[in-house]
Amino acid sequence: MNSVGKTANPSKLKLMQKANSLASSIILLPEAERQRIVNTLSQKEAEALLHDWEMWARPNQLPPPEGNWHVWLLRSGRGAGKTRAGAEWVIKRVKQGFRRIALIGQTKGDVRDTMVEVGDSAILNISPPGFRPEYEPSKRRLTWANGAIAMIYSGDEPDQLRGPQHDTAWVDELCKFQYAQETWDNLEFGMRLGPKPQIVVTTTPRPLNLLRELLKDPLTIDVRGSTFENRANLPDDYIRRLLERYQGTRLGRQELEGELLEDMPGALWRRSFITYRIAPDMIRAVVAIDPAVTSKPESDETGIIVAGKAVDGNYYVLADRSARVTPDAWARRAIQAFRDFKLDRVIGETNNGGDMVGLTLRTIEPSIPFKAVQASRGKVARAEPISALYEQGKVFHTQLFPELEDQLCMWTPESGESPDRLDALVWALSELSRGGVAFALDA
Repeated sequence: MNSVGKTANPSKLKLMQKANSLASSIILLPEAERQRIVNTLSQKEAEALLHDWEMWARPNQLPPPEGNWHVWLLRSGRGAGKTRAGAEWVIKRVKQGFRRIALIGQTKGDVRDTMVEVGDSAILNISPPGFRPEYEPSKRRLTWANGAIAMIYSGDEPDQLRGPQHDTAWVDELCKFQYAQETWDNLEFGMRLGPKPQIVVTTTPRPLNLLRELLKDPLTIDVRGSTFENRANLPDDYIRRLLERYQGTRLGRQELEGELLEDMPGALWRRSFITYRIAPDMIRAVVAIDPAVTSKPESDETGIIVAGKAVDGNYYVLADRSARVTPDAWARRAIQAFRDFKLDRVIGETNNGGDMVGLTLRTIEPSIPFKAVQASRGKVARAEPISALYEQGKVFHTQLFPELEDQLCMWTPESGESPDRLDALVWALSELSRGGVAFALDA
């Protein structure tokens, strides 16, 4: 594995990277002289300076030097500027003459909103004057005047990458893809145009086998970035809230510092316990709710997990509909899951909310089959039998559930946290496995 931007003197490295910049004639001048020259620039010259990415980027936002590499892995925290780096790299590649680009996000909506059109760092919003591509949403493509074409793909439809060929690809938030490995494999088979096809991956890391393999690959350039490196472009209140809530936590190390975390000592689940399989027909399936008491921004989420017992005797996690929403909204999400998956019943934990869960559900859907469950034993005692089912290879996930899986593998009894998704999962699988770990009341 190669790395850049970690040992070199940052100031010296940044000056070297600006050597061929449009701003190279003024960037090394003293501040007063720089300001005098900037004030004399024409509008065209000022626009050129504004769109000179090398002028404004941090060293770890700039692509690796030309060389023998295939993947530039830019793993960093949320808000660290990795999206801007990916979009600028695509524009640079188009200017260099590359013609067939793949833009791949978690969903097509994510590609549109984050990578192409809506976000401040989207390609359309940062393209310099005279070099803005034409966007055709119905055809899922951007076209530049020089003939370059970027096609939109998503991690929930990996088969769309079967067949197309590319010389350039930008993959955003790979670790959140529903079918990460399948999407990556299909992309790689098509990276065969031109003498030097290359990929940039911009993602907040999660311990996927795919990410581990990329890090081991000698043709991967691994660059880490922190949310706090970009604090000049983030609101002060946002930074303050992040520091207060997440500084020093494992979640903060992953989501803010871009650190790849492995198993948490003392956690009931390990990453190796979680395996994936397409679900066969279900014998029985339920949705379980672990309700939050409030829906304020700082409140816990309401855990909403769909799971089933299949004809092969195993258990399958089918969906995670958890959210930080009002009681009316989480009830509607649970009812919609009940309809979407043609479930047998809704399970609701009543320790905190009392009769609130059943009453809220039946206000919206009076005939909903609901079962109230109340914990008679501690959280660990309820969770251990379910963790054992995972360890025995009897539970499968039908897709990647990043937030749920992070919570399973990071929560420990000593953490003092309320693991909403984990709790909902335990209620669902306890009901399906009839493990006798909770006291249940038909309501």
